[in-house]
Amino acid sequence: MRLAILAALLAAASSSALANKELAQKHACLACHAPDKKMVGPAYQEIAKKYNGQSDAEAVLIKSIKAGGSGKWGPVPMPAQPNVNDADAKALAVWILQGAK
Repeated sequence: MRLAILAALLAAASSSALANKELAQKHACLACHAPDKKMVGPAYQEIAKKYNGQSDAEAVLIKSIKAGGSGKWGPVPMPAQPNVNDADAKALAVWILQGAK
């Protein structure tokens, strides 16, 4: 019984990570960002480092995803993504804060 529960939890965790990568693809985030290297925008792992330990990090990222922004990572502004719904923005923010793994 415990093994079945553990297997289910592991499957959910790996499908959650995959789902969040799929969300990043769906919303064209990967056109400018990558998990481990700078592209047009910063690497997700760098974003996770910057906000590590910040109590409002998730809310800050959700706001950045939906409203866009500039000046945090250099001169290139991040365009607003108003079509990303709240649930997707939250899932993306959590995934990014976990290093996009």
